[in-house]
Amino acid sequence: MNRRELLKQLATVSAISAAEALMPGVIFSAPAVVSGQKNLEWKKAPCRFCGTGCGLLIGLENGRAVAVKGDPASPVNKGLCCVKGYHSVMALYGSDRFKTAYVRKNGTLTPVPIKEALDLVASTLKDTVAKAGKDSVGIYGSGQWTIPDGYAASKLFKGCIGTNNVEGNARLCMASAVTGMMTTFGLDEPMGCYEDIDHADVFVLWGNNMAEMHPVLFSRMLERRLARPEIKIIDLTTRWTRTSMAADKVMLFKPQTDLALLNAICYEIVRNGWVNERFVERHVTLKSGKTNIGYGLEDKFAFTDEAKPMTMDEFKKKLEDYTPEKVEALGGVPAKEIRYLASLYGDPKKKIVSYWCMGFNQHSRGTWVNNLIYNVHLLVGKISQPGNGPFSLTGQPSACGTVREVGTLAHRLPHGEVTNPKDREMAAKIWKVPVERISPKPGLHTVEMFRALDRGDLKFLWIQ
Repeated sequence: MNRRELLKQLATVSAISAAEALMPGVIFSAPAVVSGQKNLEWKKAPCRFCGTGCGLLIGLENGRAVAVKGDPASPVNKGLCCVKGYHSVMALYGSDRFKTAYVRKNGTLTPVPIKEALDLVASTLKDTVAKAGKDSVGIYGSGQWTIPDGYAASKLFKGCIGTNNVEGNARLCMASAVTGMMTTFGLDEPMGCYEDIDHADVFVLWGNNMAEMHPVLFSRMLERRLARPEIKIIDLTTRWTRTSMAADKVMLFKPQTDLALLNAICYEIVRNGWVNERFVERHVTLKSGKTNIGYGLEDKFAFTDEAKPMTMDEFKKKLEDYTPEKVEALGGVPAKEIRYLASLYGDPKKKIVSYWCMGFNQHSRGTWVNNLIYNVHLLVGKISQPGNGPFSLTGQPSACGTVREVGTLAHRLPHGEVTNPKDREMAAKIWKVPVERISPKPGLHTVEMFRALDRGDLKFLWIQ
């Protein structure tokens, strides 16, 4: 590197340091500068580090990735990148990466050709099915499974072997989000889009450290606030984070008490007459939810209760347990702060987006807390409009996309459910297999899959 290049990099680092001082909630990084390389070949690629969906341009030299920058043509990141994206190609060349397959021989992992390892997987899989039946085997995938990966896995196990023991860790990271959407809306798909950031007046982050987890999206929020200082970012959190440093208001609460907080907001909305009566009358059905939901420790747990219709008066009665004063004593957020937050949701002149990720979805009552955030938005009618809505973010690039597109869960198919004859016919046509090959019985879900492995009912598990 010559002196000019060195000074150029130092100037870039200084600019980044200054930007970080002005916006302490955001991680900034400069594009990778590669010494001596003038004629790189740039190729498009998706960033695989989180679920934002940023586009990258990868600089290649002699077939090796040596530089990274954001893709200006990407509608998601518009040329931006965070520190994770800028360091993405480094993972390709880590000194601790395996460069061959390994098989455990006499208790020791031994390097072998990839063909030998795959032949061992295939023969063991085939022998296990022959001895113990097709449902004695399964495959467990990753949130990094691309759609082609998931398609191949789903077709092999569901369409070829004939077992629905196919799961991915989307079950663990997003089950609460999916079940919350299904029980509230009857559909498994979040409403809203990134463009809502460009229209909202208030951003409420529920246990979601966006500055570090989704930095590119958070930078778009900060950009909107720079243009319009009246924009508010509210951080509800159990601990101080970099998001807190950049937020206009931080509300610290005791873990698990966010359910009470959300009910307190509903209480204030109802008490102050902020309910959008016309919207609720036309679009909302009130029901009391299931309460006997188990504790995650029981094999083959089954619900014993059902959701039942509820009147608005009954709903108001339930909310009486959640006055701001009671919730302050429970969770630690001052009653006046709870009222302020409720007023932001209740103000018909303000557009508001609620964001959450694993803070809700890894909750011990994850379905309920998802239901409750939807309750807030439905009561005030701020949903599915530009700048208005609840938005469940994801942390992995293909976790739910692959699940929804090609059916990599025990009850799913590329379109629909294994229990539906028409959905099985469609899958058989896509896969070019006899429809009888696809089992109508849902396989083992993730938790039950590992319990079955522990019991010995599942003899073979391929983890990818």
